[in-house]
Amino acid sequence: MAAVPELAGLLSRHDVAATAASIAAVQEPDGAIPWSEGAHTDTWNHVESAMGLLVGGQSDAAHRAYDWCLATQRDDGSWPMKVVAGVVEDASAETNMSAYLAVGVWHHWLVRSDEAFVRRCWPAVRRGLDLAVSLQLDFGGIAWSREAGGKVNDEALLAGSSSIYHALSAGLALSELVGRPQPEWELAAGRLGHALREHRDEFMDKSTFAMDWYYPVLGGAVRGDAGRALVDTRWDDFVVPGIGVRCVDTNPWVTAAETCELVLALDTLGDRERALRLLRDVQRMRHDDGAYETGLVYADGSRWPGTRTTYTAGAVLLAVDALSGTTPGADLFRGSSLPSVFPAIGLECGCADETSRQRVG
Repeated sequence: MAAVPELAGLLSRHDVAATAASIAAVQEPDGAIPWSEGAHTDTWNHVESAMGLLVGGQSDAAHRAYDWCLATQRDDGSWPMKVVAGVVEDASAETNMSAYLAVGVWHHWLVRSDEAFVRRCWPAVRRGLDLAVSLQLDFGGIAWSREAGGKVNDEALLAGSSSIYHALSAGLALSELVGRPQPEWELAAGRLGHALREHRDEFMDKSTFAMDWYYPVLGGAVRGDAGRALVDTRWDDFVVPGIGVRCVDTNPWVTAAETCELVLALDTLGDRERALRLLRDVQRMRHDDGAYETGLVYADGSRWPGTRTTYTAGAVLLAVDALSGTTPGADLFRGSSLPSVFPAIGLECGCADETSRQRVG
């Protein structure tokens, strides 16, 4: 079993284990991990929490979480957008949620090297990514959702598509591991990566949200000098010095999850100094039991919205592992273990084809 991470002077192994335990305490009997006790479960945040459980030494709870994914996936590769205590509240399908299982399974492989687990999860990973790829738009982005009645919301979210790009990279690595090549995923990843680098204006305008700013870096489509330049473009809009990252650039509060995701993005760029500084800022949102508050209103120092969220704890744990380099899962977002070249052919936007990309700058 991999060691539990720690960061000297910031979080001990005991602290990290306590944070993982705070996620496990919210897990429901069927394995679902809701945002908080009594709240809804969605697959993306559920998988993020499951990865945090594995990092923090809660492997049994992590396996129950993945069992939930396998038990609740629908035939088309999707999961309901909202499930509350086992009851579907929103049956629509979001492509980003359907794709993210691939990232969780790849993370599990990095940490545990359990091929039997990968093979058991592979059919669900394949169905989830097949759904996302089937909803790729002409310019390369991925339509963000399909309603329960079948209507496709044919606009692409920049953050969601960036995460799907990461999921396709992970899925392709898994396909090699199980000996099931997926050339259509490779082509889709090439087209999607091109859109994320060259045609971000084609995505829905969510520019007030921090996720749209750093996710092309976090997901792996933009790296190196281009990634550093992208981060610098809006640093002052979103980063509140000594406090964290605004979720929305117009609102006077920061959120711990977005701050930790920026930590992970900075780590992929080798910007360790700023990453550590931001992770330290997040600790003001930590509770004594290891759980983390969703956010903080920096005008008066009050915690907002007064809810401890599992996905926030998961993001903290992934950030600690990335910066400490404790488990092989620390490479999850850095991506040196993922495929590095995707062709971008068949583009409908009239752009020149792009045949290669170096993931790590």
